Amino acid sequence: MASSVLATAWSVDNPVFRAYVFHSGLLVIKMLGVVFLIGRQRFTKNVFMNPEDKLTKDSKVLPAGDPDVERPRRAHLNDLENIPAFWVVGLLYCLTNPAPSLAINLFRGFTAARFLHTFVYAVVPLPQPSRGLAFGAGFAITMYMAFSTVMHFA
Repeated sequence: MASSVLATAWSVDNPVFRAYVFHSGLLVIKMLGVVFLIGRQRFTKNVFMNPEDKLTKDSKVLPAGDPDVERPRRAHLNDLENIPAFWVVGLLYCLTNPAPSLAINLFRGFTAARFLHTFVYAVVPLPQPSRGLAFGAGFAITMYMAFSTVMHFA
């Protein structure tokens, strides 16, 4: 019985699971893309965290970081704090047999919120509450899926 639930919920024939996998893939690409933003800033500013990373004798070593390098790095750290929670909760949420339209829109909303968060934090910094709203939307979606999953299995 339990294996049939897993086989159905985590099947590529299930539109909810397909959407989860698709959006998870987009989030991986986004997270890895932010690494390029960090690298671009490091090389543009010629600022590195470790002496062995210096490319030339004119390169600077700033262990505390450069503000222009730290901004995309903090956006990346925020992704590392939030996206793995989405992956775990989203995968478990698929087991609750949610309405496809709701689940797919939750996955879309979270993905859009994370892209927007990175954009307003690291690409074109905008004043608050832009970053807070983007973070809050993704956080609320993750919490909703977590509570729904817990309540389903309680």
